[in-house]
Amino acid sequence: MNSSRILGHPNPRRYRTIWISDVHLGTRACRADLLLDFLRHHDADVIYLVGDIFDGSQLARSWYWPQSHNDVVQKILRKVRKGSEVIYIPGNHDEGARAFVELTFGGVLVCSEAMHRTASGQDLWVVHGDAFDAAVKFSPLLAWVGSQAYDLATAANVLIDHARVRMGAAPWSLAAAIKRNSRRVAAYIEAYEHAVIAEARRREVDGVVCGHIHTPALKTVDGILYCNDGDWVENCSALVEHMDGRLESLSWLKAPQPAAAPVRTGAALPVPARSMLATGASS
Repeated sequence: MNSSRILGHPNPRRYRTIWISDVHLGTRACRADLLLDFLRHHDADVIYLVGDIFDGSQLARSWYWPQSHNDVVQKILRKVRKGSEVIYIPGNHDEGARAFVELTFGGVLVCSEAMHRTASGQDLWVVHGDAFDAAVKFSPLLAWVGSQAYDLATAANVLIDHARVRMGAAPWSLAAAIKRNSRRVAAYIEAYEHAVIAEARRREVDGVVCGHIHTPALKTVDGILYCNDGDWVENCSALVEHMDGRLESLSWLKAPQPAAAPVRTGAALPVPARSMLATGASS
């Protein structure tokens, strides 16, 4: 799967659907440069923005909005003007936008959640996922300590990335490395996934697409397809649907280089059709 990345001469790869979440525009940890490059080289009929696109809480504490963050917003709006359907599902960090559900801004429809039917007939529930924090039982003190440690790790990563760029190295996430080696974090992620999958099963859908935990995933658990599109702080990842309904998780980790292809974080997953459900779908 090749994708041209020659700057100034984009040849976008076209998908049926792209899901992106946890961008955290308005923070120094956001990899807006890589997301903008990804958007320049990938188009879709439908683009879902699955929450935490902006970081309202951080912006309220300290305003940070460089040109690259504005460029991401303008690029998304340009895709709307060129015919892409863009659906924005706010998360906990941009929850202020939840007051505007069912309204359209610049052609972008704001929804609390969505149903998406793939080309192969699968019904996927699309939701940010922060509502499931309450279902994952951990000590409030430990949760607070973990949150503070994560914030420190992402702040440190800004300095680390600047140093790596000067050395010509690819981006690397300290927060992601810590998460991979923490049993407690692994237990939280597993519990979160199980809670989301249980709700998808209760709703009698084929699968779920979410974000929130900054952990890309594409797998089937007890007959339910679990997809997490990841983030643009640690993993620089997106979920895509090919024209035939196959799903694939992509990572866009390197700085722009000619003729480079996206790094695959999961093989394209065929999604067999199931009988159509009574719930409607948008696609």
